[in-house]
Amino acid sequence: MRKLPPLKAIQCFEAASRLGSFAAAAEELLVTPSAVSHQIRALEREVGLPLFHRVHRSILLTDAGRRYAEQIAEAFGMMEAATRSIDRTGKADILTINSVPSYATQWLMPRLSRYSALHPDVDVRLNASVDRVDLAAGQADFAIRYGTVFPDPGVEVVPFPLETIVVLCSPALVRDKPIRTLDDLRSHTLIFSEVNLVSWRRWLDEMGGRDIPTGRGPRFDRSFMAISAAVDGDGVGLESRLLIQRELDSGRLVLPFGMMGPRLVCHRLLFLKSKAGVPKIKAFRQWLEGQLAETAM
Repeated sequence: MRKLPPLKAIQCFEAASRLGSFAAAAEELLVTPSAVSHQIRALEREVGLPLFHRVHRSILLTDAGRRYAEQIAEAFGMMEAATRSIDRTGKADILTINSVPSYATQWLMPRLSRYSALHPDVDVRLNASVDRVDLAAGQADFAIRYGTVFPDPGVEVVPFPLETIVVLCSPALVRDKPIRTLDDLRSHTLIFSEVNLVSWRRWLDEMGGRDIPTGRGPRFDRSFMAISAAVDGDGVGLESRLLIQRELDSGRLVLPFGMMGPRLVCHRLLFLKSKAGVPKIKAFRQWLEGQLAETAM
């Protein structure tokens, strides 16, 4: 715990040393001169030294008082600058979200402007990473993770809605070689997302295409790269339907088999249980749940 003199006493001393008069300090602080004198005497008892020479009706700083006044003035200047800095930003809070890269790129970033419009006093900071985030140390307010998670003590884990893993490709890719049945995939290049919870082999086995080979094709360690390759017509991809809404809306991707595919929880939201009631935490959770409900696939 910091051991500091009463702030009122320091204010009186700073004003009196700057203005050179107890009366002038009292006028600025809207108190009586005797109140200023009383506060400064209490401060002198606190520090154990006289801070002013009192000569008739005037005051002069002692050497110790002058040094103290210089340091106090500097401290007040820093507080004033910090206050002005807050006023310039115009934001009450900063919300820091650490998300796995593909979810951040494909789903969250296109929607953050909607959140900011609803909460103009909150600045959003989005970090994309797969590294462990120490929420208790304040590295982020939220972490969005893919797959299984092992949370630290005190961390709440909320699963996202079920996501459908679908086959996707560029519309240009299927103009000459349509994809109507699983067997049609034999004539196309398969794009592999190596971190996907559902592999091509598993998807084909579950859909009845056990004899379709899956040994060749470009491989990526991030879903957003695999999605980009599919948009460019490099092959047929397999990804969560949730991540490709923009590409479907723009017509850059199509779903040759529609919504055929397994459904599972892919992403999870992590935050400190102790901060669940903090307004910025509560507001973002409610907004995110609403957005996910609208796009649940």
